[in-house]
Formats: sequence, C-alpha cells, structure tokens
Amino acid sequence: MYLIGQLAKRCDVSSDTLRFYEKNGLLVPSGRNESGYRLYSEEDLSRIRFILRAKAVGLSLDEIRELLDIRLEACQHSCAEVKAITQAKLDEVDSKIAELQRIRGALRKINDACCGHADDDASHCSILEALGDDVPADRSVRSSRCCEKHTHDKEL
Repeated sequence: MYLIGQLAKRCDVSSDTLRFYEKNGLLVPSGRNESGYRLYSEEDLSRIRFILRAKAVGLSLDEIRELLDIRLEACQHSCAEVKAITQAKLDEVDSKIAELQRIRGALRKINDACCGHADDDASHCSILEALGDDVPADRSVRSSRCCEKHTHDKEL
C-alpha cells in the first residue's frame, strides 16, 4: 500500500494531481490508515498510469472516466464502445486541425501582404486594414498600400 506522496512519486505527478483525480471521480483510495491518511494499492497505481496515458493522447476527464468505467466491467462492454470513444476524439482532433489550417492560411495571407517596415508608421498597414470594419473578412484586397513608401499587389 502507498501513501499519497509515495504514489505520486511512483507516477511522477504531484499529490495535488491525485487529489484532483479523486475529487473528479477518477480515483478512490483503497482505504485509510489509522491516522486517516489515504492508502493506495497496486491497482490504484495501474489506474493512475492508465489515466496519465489517456491524458497523453488527449482524452478529456469525462472520456477517461467513461473508459475507466468500461475497464472495470470490460466483459459487459464491447470493443466497439471503446473504439467509439476514441473515434469521436479523433474526429474532434481532425476538426480542430482543419480549423487551425484555415486560420493559418488566413494569417499567412494578411501577414505576407504587409511590408513590415520598421521605419513606417502603421497608418496604412494592410494587416490593420484587412482586419478593420471597412473590409469584409471574405473579400480579397489587391494593391493594398501597406505603408507610405510601399505598394503591394498581393491578395489578402
């Protein structure tokens, strides 16, 4: 049996992390000693390692809790149920990647259209103009005057 500090050290996490998992229903101490300190078993150690690996692949606490529940009664659940959880997370990640790629493309366009000269003030900065109220977000701007001395023919 491990005290919370010993378990935390074995798992390379803080005691506060273990208390957080306990508070969120992911971990229940196996018992308490005569002084009232939490005691954890080898099974609890395995559970923490499972939680940490699940977190490392991006699963949320709710998803981890669901997997832990399935794991406790694995014979009463199908592999398809488990796969559905990871497939939903994979779909979520793919969606986030697509959104980040869209954001990256838009940022690249407005960034590339600006000359970025340190000697020029920003009163005619193409980035500020592209983000301003007078330019629709989906409209391309050509021949944007980036600063006092430079004109660019890049599309925003």
